[in-house]
Formats: sequence, structure tokens, C-alpha cells
Amino acid sequence: MPYQVVVPKGSAPPLAPYSPGARAGNAVYVSGMLALDKDGKLVGAGDVKAQTRCVLESIKSVLEAAGGSLADVTFNHIFLADLKDDAAMNEVYKEYFPKDPPARYCIRADLVKPEFLVEIASVAHLS
Repeated sequence: MPYQVVVPKGSAPPLAPYSPGARAGNAVYVSGMLALDKDGKLVGAGDVKAQTRCVLESIKSVLEAAGGSLADVTFNHIFLADLKDDAAMNEVYKEYFPKDPPARYCIRADLVKPEFLVEIASVAHLS
């Protein structure tokens, strides 16, 4: 099945050869998003809440460009540079997924640059 690349207007330039999203049928795969503005500059240095908000807004924009919304997310892959940031990340996360949150996992991982505190990749199924 062919897929369609999804690049929302105003998205940050990729740090490597990847697309922000890909839609195959009713499934949308959102690449691991980092806290970057439209110019590729870090958002929320040292602030996991600000970075989480930026990341989730980026995911939301990819999904909207694909014809969906955060309500269509079925699974999130969450990577934290330090697990001590889990509670703060979850405070913001709950704002975006307040009811019937998607399945997920959350692990500690070294991210692509040390200034990044959180990265989230998503899978959504559009109705």
C-alpha cells in the first residue's frame, strides 16, 4: 500500500532524513517529535513541561495535516532524557489526552542532542 508523506505548514526542518508524518490508508505514523520551532531552534531549554507542550503541538499539527486529531491517537512512544521528568511531562500530557488516553510506553533514552528532554512518536487511526 503506498503511503502519503505528511508535512504540516510551519513545521521544523527535520534533523535527519525523515518525514514528520506518513499516512497509509487510515493509519498515520508521526515521527519522533522534538521541541523545535519552525526555524529548528530549541523551545523550552531546561523545561520539560514547555518541551512536552511543543512536542504535542507538533504531533497535533501533523495529525491535522493528515485529516485527523489527537483524539485519533492510539499509541504514543515517549522517550525522556531523565526519568525524574516523568511527573512533569505527565502533567502536560494529561492536558492533551484528558479522557481515554491512548496506549503508550515511556522509557529513558539518550536523545539526539543533550538539550532535548522529551521526544514523542505517535500512531493514529483515522475514522
